[in-house]
Amino acid sequence: MKVSSGSAVFEGKDLLTIGDAGLRRLRGSRIGMIFQEPMSALNPMMPVGAQIAETLVTHKGLSRRAAHVEAVRLLDRVRIPDAAGRARLHPAALSGGMRQRVVIAAAIACKPSLLIADEPTTALDATVQAEILSLIADLKTEVGCAVIFITHDMAVVRQTADRILVMQNGRAVESGSRDAGLSAPQEDYTRTLIAASMPALGGVAPLAETAETPALSIRDLIVSFPARRNPLSLKRPERLYAVDGLSLDVARGETVALVGESGSGKTTIARAALGLVTPDDGRIWIGGNDAAQAGGKGRVQFIFQDPQSSLDPRFRAWQSVMEPLAIAGDRDDLRDRAILLFRRVGLDEAHVDRYTHELSGGQRQRLGIARALAPSPDLVIADEAVAALDATTRLQILDLFQSLQRTTGLPLLFITHDLATVSRIAHRVAVMRFGRLLEIGPTASVLSAPQHAYTRTLVAAARGEPTAAPATRGHRVAAAGAQPSWAPMLEVGSGHFVADERETF
Repeated sequence: MKVSSGSAVFEGKDLLTIGDAGLRRLRGSRIGMIFQEPMSALNPMMPVGAQIAETLVTHKGLSRRAAHVEAVRLLDRVRIPDAAGRARLHPAALSGGMRQRVVIAAAIACKPSLLIADEPTTALDATVQAEILSLIADLKTEVGCAVIFITHDMAVVRQTADRILVMQNGRAVESGSRDAGLSAPQEDYTRTLIAASMPALGGVAPLAETAETPALSIRDLIVSFPARRNPLSLKRPERLYAVDGLSLDVARGETVALVGESGSGKTTIARAALGLVTPDDGRIWIGGNDAAQAGGKGRVQFIFQDPQSSLDPRFRAWQSVMEPLAIAGDRDDLRDRAILLFRRVGLDEAHVDRYTHELSGGQRQRLGIARALAPSPDLVIADEAVAALDATTRLQILDLFQSLQRTTGLPLLFITHDLATVSRIAHRVAVMRFGRLLEIGPTASVLSAPQHAYTRTLVAAARGEPTAAPATRGHRVAAAGAQPSWAPMLEVGSGHFVADERETF
């Protein structure tokens, strides 16, 4: 990157003229940085406490012992339970929200005067996002630092900012106070951002009931994994139940949004449908066929949150799209067939021979959608497929999903934590927590009149009114083969069901 003109003055020094050595003295000490993806910002080979201590040793000259004590204090300050114990863990052993707290602890370790937060809550669920935003606000007051908060989510802007600066294509298009910018935006682009981030929480009208076989049918699904235990214990090994007696249908031509915080079991359900994990109990049918017997090959396709990591950088775009067919032995006219798919997803022939790094984020996501459609699947599962996209690109991709659904009857299980996205695309929404289904029903009904306390928390957070998530007993840990004991869900409206809170809390 080359800076051709301008200045960036910080504490009386122009950052563009002080050189690499001067910048190194400021980074981490006077300027802290919170990255969007904490896993890429942390060293996977070092305990998280040691990584924070390293900053203190480098910039503050503390001894290793004193730095470790301070690192534990910082982890406790960012509300990590059992800070001393978790300081010894590597990043992979922590949840996404915990890792983001570690990155925040490292960023504030030296009490910087400027904190830059680059999309720090994009990949987090609503309740964890609310906790992180509250934490940053508290730390801003305690440390006394200025904060530059980079985000494409105007709902987050409403909760955090004093002033806003809206940028498009490298230019500042609007700036001013938060209240003026959100209530009376002057630029079309600002209005688009607000519409995309803070829509009225409505929903797509539910499909009429039909006798047709569902595209996906799940009954009493149980998936468990070995629970941590003391290796010296003589007790029988226990299992952690990631999915705990869940039932769910997705009709043909329907979008069902699966909503819940990190670790709720959403992706485990997707992996079970794909045949990547073996359920303890329960049945899954795809297009009326038993998934356990058919293996789900070709009949379920997956759209990832980050298409770049799921596409081979050595392949040209058309090769990436047609790879599922080539693997299945269908090699006839693949490039010509890819061109037809490109047109369906809004790409043109000029993109066919490009490598994936030559495409924008939105174009790569369209490429991932085309790849999922290539084998004509019975079901498509999209896991946070628009979470990392800017507001305008997100709208384009959601419109594309709806257009494809109207023309092809595409059944879609849409995994997300963003209720604004749910409101725009889903016919029905299912709310999960700790492996259990808490509430399910038509999107408009669930979002306008949530019945479960946890759903009410999610809706409040989406409206910019964060509240503490209700405490629950967490994932069930029990002996292998233990059956769920929760009561059946209660119908509270037409197609709207809710779990008894006495059974889930």
